[in-house]
This record gives sequence, C-alpha cells and structure tokens, in this order.
Amino acid sequence: MRFQIKATGFDLTPALHQLIEEKFSGFSKYVGRWDAEGAVILRIEIAKTTQHHHKGNVFYAEANLDLPKKVLRVEETNEDMRIAIEKLKDRLKNELLRVKEKEADH
Repeated sequence: MRFQIKATGFDLTPALHQLIEEKFSGFSKYVGRWDAEGAVILRIEIAKTTQHHHKGNVFYAEANLDLPKKVLRVEETNEDMRIAIEKLKDRLKNELLRVKEKEADH
C-alpha cells in the first residue's frame, strides 16, 4: 500500500507526516488481497478550512483509498488536527470492513 499525503494551507511537518503514517499503516493488513504489486493507494489530505478563524472546525482531513474497481472516501473536520486524523482513521476502517464483509457474503 502506498501513501500520498498532502497538506493544504499550512506546512506538513515531519512529525505530522509520521503520525499519519503510523495511524494508517495498519490498513495494509486489511487490503492485502487487493494490494497486488502496489495497486492500493491511500491518499490523505489535511487542510485548514480557514486562515482567519481560530475556533470551531478549523481542520479538515480527507482520505481516499483506491482499491481495484472501487474508491473509498471519508472526510472529517475538527478543531484539533490529531482528533480529525483519528476520527478519519476510524471511519475509513469501518468503511473498509463493510466492503470486505460485503465481498465475503458473495
């Protein structure tokens, strides 16, 4: 599984890059059957929704998991970047497990 991490509206620090890779590296065990020759790509974008507001849902996180013949997309907003990333990870995991369960039923 390959990662593509993009930051919009601010600089992506090495610590934040490492945090994202640590949070989402466990997904490789769920996508093993689709990940022939690096076919699975996880694209993550984190952004500040506004430059002048300091309260409310300021940070935005989006994940697109490109599987063969399917794309899973989830997004999350929060006032704390780390919480937005954590919630994004949980929602993407739920979507991925739901897809795996559907395919197992067929």
